[in-house]
Amino acid sequence: MRVIVTRPTQEAAQWVHALNDAGFDAVALPLIGVLPPPDPAAVAAAWARISEFDAVMFVSGNAVDHFFASKPPAAPVFGMPGATNIRAFVTGPGSLSALKRAQVDTRCIDMPDRAAEQFDSEALWAVVVERVQPGYRVLIVRGSASGDGTVAADKAVDGVGRDWFAEQVRAAGGSVEFVVSYQRRPPELSDGDRAMVRQAATDGSVWLFSSSEAIGNLVACCADQPWAQAKAVVTHSRIAQAARKAGFSVVCESRPTLAALMASIESAA
Repeated sequence: MRVIVTRPTQEAAQWVHALNDAGFDAVALPLIGVLPPPDPAAVAAAWARISEFDAVMFVSGNAVDHFFASKPPAAPVFGMPGATNIRAFVTGPGSLSALKRAQVDTRCIDMPDRAAEQFDSEALWAVVVERVQPGYRVLIVRGSASGDGTVAADKAVDGVGRDWFAEQVRAAGGSVEFVVSYQRRPPELSDGDRAMVRQAATDGSVWLFSSSEAIGNLVACCADQPWAQAKAVVTHSRIAQAARKAGFSVVCESRPTLAALMASIESAA
């Protein structure tokens, strides 16, 4: 059974490897490109002020990787020797792995339990709500659409319209700032990619989506492609809504763990 993995290149490679090892015919078709930050000076400024924050929330593994790629050598944080007591907030295992690659002490990290039904802002908030008291200062590290370097307190946590986590922090008396550590861009599909898209839309392949933005990019890049015969496994109810709106005939929701995804792929086939 063929599985089309649509995550950005680095994450897609990890999922393809794991799914192939499990006996699936997994191939990568990254539908979100990742670029360096549009304003490196803003990232440098955030690092210069890092000790002013009580916690830093990272919206994705890419946010972690690109933020720490700009870390000044003399900026000790997150449990490193001489560090402040700043916390790192993440929504799931992918971002946790990225923090570990950055040598962040796991004792400084807050994330939903691995048994949580979802790895999202709501699940993270349930973990950190008791920490966020009046005056608590949170920096949210996110991505932006290519060319959008704006960093403002009313921008969305994930860059595409949701600022639920920031709203909860403010409602609890805390303050929120944002910095863009990387850019997201639509994919650049080759002729071979487009041929695979046309085939996978009708041959029973299962599309694996962990982002509504990936679905939007796919539909925009292949505007004339019907999806009435296509099957999708998605990792959140909001992504499921996007897949159904795009026209996918079979949409299965799954927890974003390998075992759950494999079971959902089997059920979708």
